[in-house]
Amino acid sequence: MKVGIEVRIDVTKIDKARLFKGKKGTYLNLTTFVDLENVDEYGNSGFISHKKNEGEEGNTPILGNVKVFWKEGNANTNAAKQQGQSGAAPYQQNATAQNAAESHSSIDVFDEDIPF
Repeated sequence: MKVGIEVRIDVTKIDKARLFKGKKGTYLNLTTFVDLENVDEYGNSGFISHKKNEGEEGNTPILGNVKVFWKEGNANTNAAKQQGQSGAAPYQQNATAQNAAESHSSIDVFDEDIPF
């Protein structure tokens, strides 16, 4: 099954020590967990965090959230949202979540040291 997932992270929470140089750029390994059965009050289906290094103990900080915006076999979900109609649950975004997303659409703080 294919799903479309939107990822939103707070770049100010990135641990710069976890950035590494590769052949074609600077990279950061991340981990995401997605639960298609459960959606929070903001329409999120999971979270994204730093990938744990080998032997690392404890949890890494949550950098942001993931939202399923499309699911194979349910292609009309996006079109319905764009027309103001509700999409099929659990992939619909409620008004409170939409207002919260719109109010946080700009980044207030930007760290010039991040290479992207």
